[in-house]
Amino acid sequence: SASAPKQIAKAIDPAEREYLLGQVSLFTWAFVRSMKRHLSPPDEDEEDYIAELKSRLTPEQADAIISAAHRPNRALYDLSVAIEKLPMHFMRKNELNKNLSIFEDTLGGSERLLSSPVPLFYSRHTARFISIWLLFLPFALYGQFGDSWNHIMMIPASLLISVFLFGIEELATQLEEPFTILPMQGFCDKIGANCDEIASWAGQDVYKMPEEVIEQIEMARPELKMKSNLALLGGEPEEEEADVRQKKRMMLKKLLRIGEGI
Repeated sequence: SASAPKQIAKAIDPAEREYLLGQVSLFTWAFVRSMKRHLSPPDEDEEDYIAELKSRLTPEQADAIISAAHRPNRALYDLSVAIEKLPMHFMRKNELNKNLSIFEDTLGGSERLLSSPVPLFYSRHTARFISIWLLFLPFALYGQFGDSWNHIMMIPASLLISVFLFGIEELATQLEEPFTILPMQGFCDKIGANCDEIASWAGQDVYKMPEEVIEQIEMARPELKMKSNLALLGGEPEEEEADVRQKKRMMLKKLLRIGEGI
């Protein structure tokens, strides 16, 4: 009937939908925030992390994540539970769960990057090689700056080259653990704000099917059904049967649009 889309929409309580979407938003933020804490040095921002969780989650939810041995996995589990409670078709839930697998893969890759740095021997060997090379560099530059007074320009040239080479070596060392130099807290805050904004759009559907279109579909149903029955009984030519099938396809597309607008 024409009231079917309205009944489906009314079956979902707006307050419940807002709460469930808010839970998905919160646990998405909790996952990235827990991931940031997990990849940071010990006790770097432990107090801030606990305070943020307790300020945004319920005491039970915050304590469950804080007390977990692997906090990102616990937050990801809570996120999957929140998605499972959403009043949506199971196929859409499956698509969301695929994204959770991407979250888990990203977390695993970050852990491998953190736990598998370049061996210390390589870093020390590079630093020693650069130091010895720069130590003998003035001997190579001595003749090149013979035109300057007492070869004085050799000193700033050696200093400049040393700054560049040691800077490259320090940059390579920092890239072994990028999580300490990236603005991770800013990333977490931005993701949390974006998730909250998306969740606030719930119920603001501006693409609903107009009532007159729904009424036209319902008025066309009896005619389509009668023509379909006549075609099955052999009372309609093949052209009429094809026309009936085409109208059925058009009606199905309109109904699908109605479903997307709910």
